[in-house]
Amino acid sequence: MKQEHTAAEKEHWPDHVAKKIIEAKGNLPEYIVAAGITPSGVVHMGNFREIMTVHLVAKALEKLDKKVRFIYSWDDYDVFRKIPANFPNQEKLKKYLRQPIVDVPDPFECHNSYAEHNEKVLEEELPSMGIYPTFLHQAQKYRACEYADGMKTALLKQDEIKGILDKWRAEDLEGIWSPVRVFCEKCNTDDTTITGYDKHYTITYSCSCGFKDSFDMRKKGIAKLQWRVDWPMRWAFEKVRFEPSGKEHSSQGGSNTTANEIVKIFDFEPPHHIMYEFISIKGSGGKMSSSKGNTMDLKEMKSIYEPCVIKYLFVRTIPSKAFDLSFDGDVITLYDAFDRLERVYFGAEQPAKDSTLEQQKAIYEYSAVEIPKKLPIQPGLRHITTGLQLNVMDEAKTYNHFKAEVKTKFDETRLRTRISCAKNWLLHYAPEQFLFKVQDAVQEAAKKMPKEHKTALKEFAGMISQNMNEDELETTFKDVSEKSNIHRSELFKSAYLVLLNKELGPRLFSLIINIGIPKVKALVKQL
Repeated sequence: MKQEHTAAEKEHWPDHVAKKIIEAKGNLPEYIVAAGITPSGVVHMGNFREIMTVHLVAKALEKLDKKVRFIYSWDDYDVFRKIPANFPNQEKLKKYLRQPIVDVPDPFECHNSYAEHNEKVLEEELPSMGIYPTFLHQAQKYRACEYADGMKTALLKQDEIKGILDKWRAEDLEGIWSPVRVFCEKCNTDDTTITGYDKHYTITYSCSCGFKDSFDMRKKGIAKLQWRVDWPMRWAFEKVRFEPSGKEHSSQGGSNTTANEIVKIFDFEPPHHIMYEFISIKGSGGKMSSSKGNTMDLKEMKSIYEPCVIKYLFVRTIPSKAFDLSFDGDVITLYDAFDRLERVYFGAEQPAKDSTLEQQKAIYEYSAVEIPKKLPIQPGLRHITTGLQLNVMDEAKTYNHFKAEVKTKFDETRLRTRISCAKNWLLHYAPEQFLFKVQDAVQEAAKKMPKEHKTALKEFAGMISQNMNEDELETTFKDVSEKSNIHRSELFKSAYLVLLNKELGPRLFSLIINIGIPKVKALVKQL
């Protein structure tokens, strides 16, 4: 009997979230979906999960014919509190602690500020992923006094906000607490205390450097709401309907919990929320952290994985599930998995029994940056690594090997991208078992092989010719192995020792054709 699948079984997780947003928020003329981060260090792949989550939900809403605006906030008016371990000019940066991140100089000396350096590294990579958020710079917005009314509300409701925060704290906030922090006009730090408020827009403050002053929040943008108040205020200001958050913010009593209560003070309902889990680098242990320096950013990730494969990683895994980024042999496995998915989409392969065609098509559509008109070229990464190493890492020669299969501009871009990614992987990450170099002369290890192995390989070399294909080479090798009474796996090892000076390598008969019969014969002759 044919199995029927429910609508839920046919959709993928972004579709489910999009429907929940509409169900919770109603049918709106536009849905604002949001993400953001303080650019205090490398915007790593763990942070990128938030961007991908929002991007995918935005696409799902658009599939339902909804108008969507994806905003991404750079919280660059936050305080510079800690210097990442892997950043240069540490002593220079220490001078700017407690100042706004937007005012800290770029330690790499290639952008206008520390904040801009971290922002641009991400902004320049997102278009190649098919991700186009509207970037909001919070330093600009605060300094333009756009949030004067929000800060006024927070100051007037200060006791109520403090009560909400204290409810989720082990100990109540003590001393003089204010939802607003002021950056001193003299030393530019937040080491200030608010000493007066006129219940309207004027704040009086003093700084540890000795400076004192009063200012109007509508005319001078030197004040900023503290994080747990700032976030819900901006939900109300931007009319945000969906924003996910990481495990720490999403925990009981975390900033999402308090924001959900505080946002009502600003006369707005909290956006629909989902939690996303941490991402780790396989073998590194623990989540990524900019301050610890154990990070991988999108640019580095793209040097190994083409954009659609990166997206596939995030699409196939529900946000609430943690996963590792791998750079060992799993790289080849992941490319192969994506290629299978693509063949299913174009009807060249059947979906696995545990999934429906609709699910697989949805995963492919969410993963693809561009969907080609027909099944494109799918050069296997393992095949490319073999070609690169046979061509001494020459990308142009490797491209020419596959060139006959290129039919479209899409094919050309994919092939060039995969060759570049495969080369970077071989140079920086590939395990030893995937690396080889064709020998110019037989090495000592090969010369020490048993005499009967040498005799068998010489017989094989004498029987092969330039016009033989892989199947014919394999048949000949099998015949020689049986005639010599040498187990084929042992003779394989000896053949690889002659050609590569190691006992393992890519498919032997493909390797022989790529090396060229004359060179193979010349190497065997040296035994």
